[in-house]
Amino acid sequence: MSLAPVEMIDPFGRRVTYLRVSVTDRCDFRCTYCMSEDMTFLPRRDLLTLEELDRLCSAFVAKGIRKIRITGGEPLVRKNILFLFRQLARHLSSGALDEVTLTTNGSQLNRFAGALADCGLKRINVSLDTLDRDRFREITRWGDFDQVMAGIAAAQQAGIAIKLNTVAVRGVNDGEIADIIAFAHGRGMDVTLIETMPMGETGSTRADQYLPLSEVRERLGTRWTLEESDYATGGPARYVTIRETGGRLGFITPLSHNFCESCNRIRVTCTGTLYMCLGQDDAADLRTPLRASEGDDLVAAAIDEAIGRKPEGHDFVIDRDREPAVSRHMSVTGG
Repeated sequence: MSLAPVEMIDPFGRRVTYLRVSVTDRCDFRCTYCMSEDMTFLPRRDLLTLEELDRLCSAFVAKGIRKIRITGGEPLVRKNILFLFRQLARHLSSGALDEVTLTTNGSQLNRFAGALADCGLKRINVSLDTLDRDRFREITRWGDFDQVMAGIAAAQQAGIAIKLNTVAVRGVNDGEIADIIAFAHGRGMDVTLIETMPMGETGSTRADQYLPLSEVRERLGTRWTLEESDYATGGPARYVTIRETGGRLGFITPLSHNFCESCNRIRVTCTGTLYMCLGQDDAADLRTPLRASEGDDLVAAAIDEAIGRKPEGHDFVIDRDREPAVSRHMSVTGG
């Protein structure tokens, strides 16, 4: 009989059950609120191998993680990434994991949707900030709108539920947020709106881009009836149901109304760095203990020590005099 995993409890009594793993800092887009156009990426030798990522994820599963989200950068540009999904599927089969999910820009979904479904993925998040082809190219710099639409269709055809993630950016897409919601709900997809986060130099001023979702919600309320919902996915979004469409709408508000009191999440980068909070710089090196022994005792001890330092919350602010609030890009951390 296998022993139940020892739960990870942080200093504030929060049970840590959700791990977000960035498998690469590279991306085939250069979204204006996320990256600069001329990015310098990590040397490939610094990245954990896929086998090491699997081993690290398994160590976390043994310590009580119930949900793993694979992120990037764009995770599907990592060579042989299906190996990791196939390995993680064994934890779904055993019941040790409740869910493996993915956040993607959708560019590679047309290639991978069927295989991801075969690996046990039931739902994924697709980042989509506009339905206008020209604006899509302006926001992503390099993206192909039709390629993303084909990817979404392929994922739905494979039986994977899609949730759109839309970053609300003042002066960019604030006039079409309602249209994005209507588009998604008309095709059986949920939507989550996200406030822009002050992470990494992007060449843009986030003080100008920042759009509080309280403003967006008030505007949407003049068009639709927003009904409170207790629906939850394990992440930070707070959901409502739109009576007229029957679809769900989530709000992630790290600046206007943070969600730190219920944080159950930690993040591991593609180099094996553990961040206990997205909005803090404190971190723990897991690559060194991972490579120092074939067993997991050193890794487990490093994880325990790090969870003991998980902070109560972040201190994100949009401030022209202190921008970005965190120097690393979201693509490095794994949003």
